[in-house]
Amino acid sequence: MSEGSVEVRLIKAGATKMRYPADVIADDGTHLVVRADYVSSGVRDFGFIRFEPGDVFTEHYWRDRWYAVKEVRSGDGAFKGWYCDVTRPARLVGGELSVEDLDLDLWVSADGSAILRLDEDEFAESGLTESDPEAAAQAVRALDELELLARQGALAELSARYGEV
Repeated sequence: MSEGSVEVRLIKAGATKMRYPADVIADDGTHLVVRADYVSSGVRDFGFIRFEPGDVFTEHYWRDRWYAVKEVRSGDGAFKGWYCDVTRPARLVGGELSVEDLDLDLWVSADGSAILRLDEDEFAESGLTESDPEAAAQAVRALDELELLARQGALAELSARYGEV
């Protein structure tokens, strides 16, 4: 890995879910911003958004927050919205950025009119509430915080600061 890049490792239930290269845009020691191309070969259609080859993600990770915010743009630069993951705080060791997904997600449409809490059923079924009650409580607080940030327009501020570097 070059100094300006990392390998993002997404972990779910203790196993690596996905790995992909990303360019580092900014890192202040707490907040790390990377840009990555959509890595799957096919289209993922969630009904409210389609991730497609050519899409570009500007991803915001924090070492002290329990979430990540991903700005999604099409290959031609059209803004699609924000996909937010509830995660344990990010860890950067060497050239690997590791993030553990805790199942809860939030989708915010480009115009902010749709704010969707996702996968609350998966979270309930994950057993995290029993196996790690503190992490489960942090995860629920993180989802609430993300929704509040979305309703206040704070995600747009992140995009304005880092979206088109």
